[in-house]
Amino acid sequence: MATTMFFEETLTDREDKTKSVDLEFGRSSFYRDNLIYIVVDGKGLIVDEATGRRLVKAMAELGYYLGYDE
Repeated sequence: MATTMFFEETLTDREDKTKSVDLEFGRSSFYRDNLIYIVVDGKGLIVDEATGRRLVKAMAELGYYLGYDE
């Protein structure tokens, strides 16, 4: 499986620093397609293209809504 990692970080809650998750995501070609893979606290999956498109659209909309695109 060929992968390209785009993000890998331990995310910590803003208020409760004892709460955290390990998050990694990127591109996988395990199924001969370029798809998104996600790993949360060591549990991974590869999403189908339709799900990946919805995920990316939702994250972009959220970032725009929060003003993170500026």
